[in-house]
Amino acid sequence: MAVKSVSAPRFTLRFLLPNYWHVWLGVLILYIISWLPFSLIRILGKGFGRLLGRIAPKRVAVAKRNIALTFPHWSTRKQQDVFQANIDRTGMALFETAMGWWWPAWRVQKHVEYEGFEHVEKILASGKGVFGLALHNVNLEFGCRSVGYIHPSIGFYRKHNNPLVDYLQYHGRNRANKYMVDKRNAKAFIQALNNGEFCLYLPDQDYGAAQSIFVPFGGVSHTATTTATLMFAERANCEPLLVSSMYTRRGYKIKFLPAIEYFADKDKHEALTLLNKDILSLVELQPDSYLWMHKRFKTRPPEAPESLYEQLE
Repeated sequence: MAVKSVSAPRFTLRFLLPNYWHVWLGVLILYIISWLPFSLIRILGKGFGRLLGRIAPKRVAVAKRNIALTFPHWSTRKQQDVFQANIDRTGMALFETAMGWWWPAWRVQKHVEYEGFEHVEKILASGKGVFGLALHNVNLEFGCRSVGYIHPSIGFYRKHNNPLVDYLQYHGRNRANKYMVDKRNAKAFIQALNNGEFCLYLPDQDYGAAQSIFVPFGGVSHTATTTATLMFAERANCEPLLVSSMYTRRGYKIKFLPAIEYFADKDKHEALTLLNKDILSLVELQPDSYLWMHKRFKTRPPEAPESLYEQLE
């Protein structure tokens, strides 16, 4: 039996109090925008990205720095082109959150396609769980909703500090999927995998030094990379594979790669080095979709403690 370690937030009358009105106003605006034609939403998303470049200069600078650090072999022109396209994509992410939470099923399915799902089916047919290692792309909210229409999934969940946003977030993310487990409850996540579920996890973010080792990611030779990925793969009856939500002309594509086999016979440094290499190869298929505004290289090793973002701080 699956463990639902997070009780779904419930609507309460306190959400109607004045201190939540600003949230409701934002929700109303986003909900109205979500019903516009998709082509118009994309135009608005691009415009919001340009605005973001003005109102969040530090985050924009982080994105530019990350691209340069990851792809030092690229020309300055290519780095700039990918950076600008990424800002446009990041602006769209706000509206993709609204689309992921509130679009009806028929509209999501109209704008999404799937590639490589046979790799998921093969694992499920063997009786094992699917440990989906999802790239943290800017369209992740919509991507996770889309995954649920080909096979409902389970993922980790972090409660939002605002109770109303938490309520909207949980139920929006869960519309097409099964349930979510608390991010600190690894046991429940492992049990879900042991029960043959399709579970999603983000292996490509900086979670700090406590449960990480330093292996290469692109041009950064010492990148904090979580070892929890290997822990879940080792302790659960599952097979890992990479998942990416990508843009297409008509909407989105969810791409599933074949199962990863090298976790079983490599030490953790080799395994995570290969994983980062595979993640980067997938990123390179559409680098403007990746969440470059996250400080991926914030945590530094003791032998090289200097910040890679010092010039931005």
